[in-house]
Amino acid sequence: MGRDSDPAIGLLSAFMTSARDDSGASAALAERTAAAAPSRVTVTAPARLHLGFVDLNGGLGRRFGSLGIALAAPTTRIVARRHDGFAADGLEADRVLAHLRRLAGGFDLGSGVRITVEQAMPAHAGLGSGTQLALAVGAALSRLCGLGLDAEAIARLLGRGGRSSIGIAGFATGGVILDGGRGSADRPPPVVSRLPFPTAWRILLIFDQRRSGLSGSAEREAFDRLPGIPPELAGRLCRLMLMTALPALAEADLHRFAAAVAELQRATGDHFAPLQGGRFASPLVADVLAWLESQGLRGVGQSSWGPTGFAIVGSAAEADALATQATARWPAASGLAFMVTGGRNRGGEIDPPPAP
Repeated sequence: MGRDSDPAIGLLSAFMTSARDDSGASAALAERTAAAAPSRVTVTAPARLHLGFVDLNGGLGRRFGSLGIALAAPTTRIVARRHDGFAADGLEADRVLAHLRRLAGGFDLGSGVRITVEQAMPAHAGLGSGTQLALAVGAALSRLCGLGLDAEAIARLLGRGGRSSIGIAGFATGGVILDGGRGSADRPPPVVSRLPFPTAWRILLIFDQRRSGLSGSAEREAFDRLPGIPPELAGRLCRLMLMTALPALAEADLHRFAAAVAELQRATGDHFAPLQGGRFASPLVADVLAWLESQGLRGVGQSSWGPTGFAIVGSAAEADALATQATARWPAASGLAFMVTGGRNRGGEIDPPPAP
């Protein structure tokens, strides 16, 4: 495929033309921007939980609609430097290099870039690692070369956010995000609510290190095979978000928020069960979640296709105690691992930050 026929290149060209037309920026301004660009940029991108889809019916013209939470940990961190040509090293180096080359195709960067992945969150675990890596690479390139790209622009250029904007909004602003689903426009779904995650609450993550969730072409084929859900169930889940989950979150009412998350998880998990072997992708994670429910927790479930599970709890002390007990019941030899984290109420970090 030639460059002119690549949709990403066409979008890049349109973005550049629009930016020039809208701003009327002079060559002198462009030179000053380039001169102010740093020689090294570090970007840290947060993981996210995808708690489920609220409308897999689509009868009102929009489909999917997602609820998610940006996490304080784990994270992906990359370092970008000026370089002779394009290069990448560390974990996911091939994907980083592919992102670099695709983004660079429509811009005159003046030089190449080398990106080192210093830290990466678990891949194909339901934490949004692919989107966060793409956004981190795009943000680093934009800052290093003075391109002025925001998270949504990067996501569109790299083909991310086709079904959900949770990862994009998590990188841009953090917090608890509800998006409005995919409509007819060829762009990520709009964010319709963003609220802070209560600072006292914690999230216990359950990792099955021997399994991977669906991704890439397998994920696309799975969505193609899934039937729609009845409009009555979609209506119930949308009402649950608007009239229970979001108000409870605004009032830091863990009991009601957790109950809403649990209902969303049951509906989503049961709908996806034929493709993942049950409500949850990992039988071991399912065992942990059942044990957590027996301890009185309600806000438990699986993020995206899993296998990572989670439990939302009211305090750090409670989360730490549960992690200790879970580790004793399921030691490392089981293949499971546990992490206590919080919500992240800010976006990804770009150092040095762009000028305001």
